[in-house]
Amino acid sequence: MAKGYNRPKGQSSAGMMGQLQKLQEQLQIAQDQLAQETVSASTGGGAVTVVMTGDQKCQSIVVDPAVLEDNDVEMLQDLLLTAVNAALDKSRELASERLGPLAGGLPF
Repeated sequence: MAKGYNRPKGQSSAGMMGQLQKLQEQLQIAQDQLAQETVSASTGGGAVTVVMTGDQKCQSIVVDPAVLEDNDVEMLQDLLLTAVNAALDKSRELASERLGPLAGGLPF
């Protein structure tokens, strides 16, 4: 044990290890659940929709065919970029909600 470390009274090393193992199991369960949950974000009035899992994996991108009629590549790129970033933000927010209480506020 490190010098100067004062273990809380009534708590053994085995007890702390058990608590850490339980927390680790809870984190793993929460992460597995996040991988199954999805969020979506749309831009351009629904012209582009991105679906992302809670562990920040892109599941789908749907583009309304009407967007392609204009042949405006730059607009499509902007819509895609905006939708992907919005879906990532929502996914991170979901992860923070689910994992934050378990991790004591550590960033993910």
